[in-house]
Amino acid sequence: MRPPVCVCIPARNEVERIGRLIEALAQQTVQTFAVAICVNNSSDATHAKAVEATLRSNAGFALHIVQRVFEPELAHAGSARRAAMDMGADLLTPGGLLLSTDADCRPPADWIEANLAHFSPERIIGGRIELDELEADMAPAIFRLRRRFDAYWEAVRAIEDKIDPVAWDMPPRHGDHTGASLALSVGLYRRAGGVPLLPTGEDRALVEAAIKAGGKLVHPNAVWTRASSRTAGRANGGMAADMQRWIDCAASAEIPMVPAFSHWEKRAGWRLLTRAKMGVTACLEAERALPPMPCDMPLPDMAEAEISAVQ
Repeated sequence: MRPPVCVCIPARNEVERIGRLIEALAQQTVQTFAVAICVNNSSDATHAKAVEATLRSNAGFALHIVQRVFEPELAHAGSARRAAMDMGADLLTPGGLLLSTDADCRPPADWIEANLAHFSPERIIGGRIELDELEADMAPAIFRLRRRFDAYWEAVRAIEDKIDPVAWDMPPRHGDHTGASLALSVGLYRRAGGVPLLPTGEDRALVEAAIKAGGKLVHPNAVWTRASSRTAGRANGGMAADMQRWIDCAASAEIPMVPAFSHWEKRAGWRLLTRAKMGVTACLEAERALPPMPCDMPLPDMAEAEISAVQ
């Protein structure tokens, strides 16, 4: 029997894109689910647009939407995502499935079904992020550069899988686990303590907390969503900032610098030894304390990254 599902969405000044997300949710192959939206600190008609789009699309899901105004020190992604996911958790039983996404995403029709196919109470399901092809004309250079980054990260994962394979997250797999597509059970979410109240990086912090609480992170290729390629985001240091950096690189013909593959080889070996010696939780904390890897290699083109992945 399938668990109950709630899709949880923080939304701030998203009147231009929230309707597109609602339409995508209305087209899901699974129609019996709830949607929890926290409209926070907005100065536009996001709330009204979400309600109007739900009615217009004749959606089969149950919409639960609230408006919140957080104090300035809490007016950030962590508070908004936590409010949305807490609302979703309150709607479901402990065995229910919470699905996080963002207001500028456009998931495929089988997004919920794919998450359910890989669901278990102890799994954290990361979804692959693709740039929304509806916006390809806005910044084609972003899409070209993204393909190079995809190949680079595929080579990094191949290194990790060779040196430090994870039994429950074997290839083929992607490497994304962000708030744009993240799934876990209500029970695991509560054991993890909910979404940390961080201005940025709250989604990855939730994943880390869930792992410490006994969760197992998986990255099935069948689970994915589309995200906007916009350069003006709602969170400092988020995906929109990456988009702007990529546009700047393309405009100046500059090749971004990334950590050389040798650094990833050393890191994978370090993780393997440290986890065996200290355990999962201590390894996570120790890795967070490490200095950033140096970005000392130009981003390789796709052919170079593919060669590195098989060596």
